[in-house]
Amino acid sequence: MPEIPLSDGWTLTTSAANSYSKPSDIPSTEKSVPAMVPGTVAAALEAAGLFDRNNPHPLDMQDAWYRLELKTDEPANITLHFAGLATMAEVFLNDRLILSSESMFERHDVPVHLTGNDTLAICFRALAPHLARKGPRARWRPQMMNNQGLRLIRTTALGYMPGWCPEIHGIGPWRPISYSHTPRHDIQSLKVASTLLENGDGLLKLSFKLANAATNLTLSCGSHTTQLHSNSDGLVEGQLTLSDVQQWWPHTHGAPALYEVALHIDGETYALGQTGFRRIEVDRGSDGNDFALLINGERIFCRGAVWTNADIVKLPAERADYEPWLKLAADAGMNMIRIGGTMTYETPDFFQLCDELGLMIWQDLMFANFDYPAKDEAFCNHVQTEISQFLDGVCLSPSLVVLCGGSEMHQQGAMLGLPESIWNGPLTQEILPELSATLRPDVPFVANSPSGGALPFYPNVGIAHYYGVGAYCRPLEDARRVNVRFAAECLAFANVPQQQTLDRHLSVPAVIDPVWKNRVPRDRSASWDFEDIREHYLTALYGFEPACLRREDQARYLDFSRAVTAEVMEATFGEWRRDGSSCNGALVWTLQDLIPGAGWGVIDATGEPKSAWYALKRAFRPLQVLLIDEGTNGLDVHLLNETAETQSIIVELTCLRDGSQPVVSAKRAVHIDARQKLTIAATDLFGAFFDTTYAYRFGPPSHDVTVARLRDAETDDVLAETFHFPLGRIEAMHNPTIEMHLLRHENGNWCLKLTTDRLAQSVHIKVDGYRPSEDWFHLAPGAAKTIELTSRTAEDILPSGEITTLSSRQTLRF
Repeated sequence: MPEIPLSDGWTLTTSAANSYSKPSDIPSTEKSVPAMVPGTVAAALEAAGLFDRNNPHPLDMQDAWYRLELKTDEPANITLHFAGLATMAEVFLNDRLILSSESMFERHDVPVHLTGNDTLAICFRALAPHLARKGPRARWRPQMMNNQGLRLIRTTALGYMPGWCPEIHGIGPWRPISYSHTPRHDIQSLKVASTLLENGDGLLKLSFKLANAATNLTLSCGSHTTQLHSNSDGLVEGQLTLSDVQQWWPHTHGAPALYEVALHIDGETYALGQTGFRRIEVDRGSDGNDFALLINGERIFCRGAVWTNADIVKLPAERADYEPWLKLAADAGMNMIRIGGTMTYETPDFFQLCDELGLMIWQDLMFANFDYPAKDEAFCNHVQTEISQFLDGVCLSPSLVVLCGGSEMHQQGAMLGLPESIWNGPLTQEILPELSATLRPDVPFVANSPSGGALPFYPNVGIAHYYGVGAYCRPLEDARRVNVRFAAECLAFANVPQQQTLDRHLSVPAVIDPVWKNRVPRDRSASWDFEDIREHYLTALYGFEPACLRREDQARYLDFSRAVTAEVMEATFGEWRRDGSSCNGALVWTLQDLIPGAGWGVIDATGEPKSAWYALKRAFRPLQVLLIDEGTNGLDVHLLNETAETQSIIVELTCLRDGSQPVVSAKRAVHIDARQKLTIAATDLFGAFFDTTYAYRFGPPSHDVTVARLRDAETDDVLAETFHFPLGRIEAMHNPTIEMHLLRHENGNWCLKLTTDRLAQSVHIKVDGYRPSEDWFHLAPGAAKTIELTSRTAEDILPSGEITTLSSRQTLRF
């Protein structure tokens, strides 16, 4: 029988901690507000005008009572389902305690008898007193969290990381509450698993217990079916082989093929969801130091970002909440999302969307930074329950490709000078890997992120959190020098949102206003923040003194700030994706902001892509051209084809003086095989020596920019484009004349066709009511660029807006 949601009719009453022991103790004079379920205390109070997400007050020092009058037509025996209660919760039916829960991450099913006129109540006890309780002695104390009690209680770290996220405490029935009647067929202990065999066949395995007898049991997957049989104990086991199955691929490398899976018992169908067939392997390299994912035998360069949350106040869990964010991730060419150990588990809806979009998921289990009490029996029981329930819920998802034992626990202990025998203990070496191997043997397990090297935070072995370029202010060349193998986090900057977001949600002077500064991320107790990091690279790439630029022209300061993080990210990923790179993947910290401001996210809190998102969209193209400066070895042109088809392309290379005059140029027809990389020296294309990198310096420089383009050999369309600045970006600033034509795209959308007489750097397009397909890009002479406009609403209005560029103070309006 389907579960019936209990989402409407709830009220919320808050009270001092432990004021009332049961619902009937609450006087009628206590004020109540309507409450959403699933939802949080913060969301209910915000809807009532009693909570400000931009200036939050603590919610963990009071009790929160959720109450519901439960009316039914007649008395009945039902099962109540609580998918997630955050965190110390007591559930009452008609004033009788029926459940106590101590974990945010566990589901509970409670059989009860309804009279037809019942009262269901849940008290979420004040969390702060529980966090203050003492437990087993910790061998290290992370500075990132402001409450050390988080190591003892299974709840999220969100809200307890000053400088990282708003101090909004996740309390309440954050996952659905529902009930069900006794089903005709009582399916218990259901286990389903799918995998791709080496011969290309798909294999689906299933087992469950059937509490009552059945005569006809069938398992179906797509158009394939097989008969099932139960033994005398009611155990049903079976498997289904699908010959020459369509394989599930990350969308950058192929189609994410999916199949519907269902059980059929005596004429009734029980949908189990969708699955895909893929095989995962990890290549550690000949020296054992590598980490590369192979999907269906093909090496995948994993790129994407770290997920935070769809809404820090509501902690939502439905498809509609996830879909805008994940579609933007896929649209940017990301093929992996990491859910970090400082966040929360997401629901099967999240995984189903990633299955459909071809996004791989790196899943941290919810452990971060702390020395957890791995020898405490009660703690370990909670861990086993939460992980078993979580993995059972996503057992069919092909998008889950890595399970990780948490974030920065090894790093935290090692950075404090403790020996490996202390920080590399049974939780990540025994308990979690054993659970992973039992429940998802098809998914590789990583002990911790980062991990693998002589010290866990060294980036040249295993899994890294790479902030050399970024927080540690290393030059861009450091991305190659340190031989990153796989960066599960990287490139954290205070990314400035688009101006329209600032105008609507943060209309204060940048940097100097306390409200602005309060929303800039920082490491707790550090003397710098991530705006300082961005400004370091603003000086390194453009030569500006940030304080002077901000004082003299704040709008220009903000535009250069948007441009610089985009340029750094695109250049770094170019280095990591080149032929011969040691890097097998990198995930930007983070995908989205939690509140409007210059946060880490490449998408702002309103859902608007920032300049960095557009840069990553260029950097992540499956068919790509890169220009890599090899110093006195000249300029190398790298061609990448991650698609499943051979590509016939024309590669063009042109060096421009003053951003307009070709000094030397060449082009060549190339056939690049599927999943292949190709490197061509610029001198091979030109047919003679030319100092493209200006490394030899025999006289004054002859050019200030080199442009490489890939064109489709049949249509002549530009497929990819990249730029190299031998003298630096600031020396290639020119005053271009941009021409614009507003046209209809063949798909019916509006588009802009742009041409220029000379190089225009970091072109920005602002169109009222529309989102451009590209933004913050360089525009070079010699080819028109077509920018498709996607309406933000259902209206098809005539677009109007403006075009600006860093190269000029002029604005082109249309």
